[in-house]
Amino acid sequence: MIMSVLLVNKNNFDSVITSNKPVLLDFYADWCGPCRMVSPLVEEIAEENPQYLIGKINVDKEPELAQQFKVLSIPTLAVIKNGKIVSQSAGARPKREILALLEG
Repeated sequence: MIMSVLLVNKNNFDSVITSNKPVLLDFYADWCGPCRMVSPLVEEIAEENPQYLIGKINVDKEPELAQQFKVLSIPTLAVIKNGKIVSQSAGARPKREILALLEG
């Protein structure tokens, strides 16, 4: 895993969502095919866009966080600004759509 992507869990979650940067959370599972397609895109975005905080949440290890975001299918991408969810999208997306979520 590239260092620019933060593995988010219930211990560091509060510090992540209170970041002064826009936050992109990628809810995924290791066994999920579409998640494996989205993962390299999320890592690229993290590397190319230091103005964003990019985190990944493994739904199998952090079911409470998945529940808090009402994640029903994965991958789910959630964008948080100023501690509030501003957009959320389920399913694999091309890189430009993920960036559009963040910029929106």
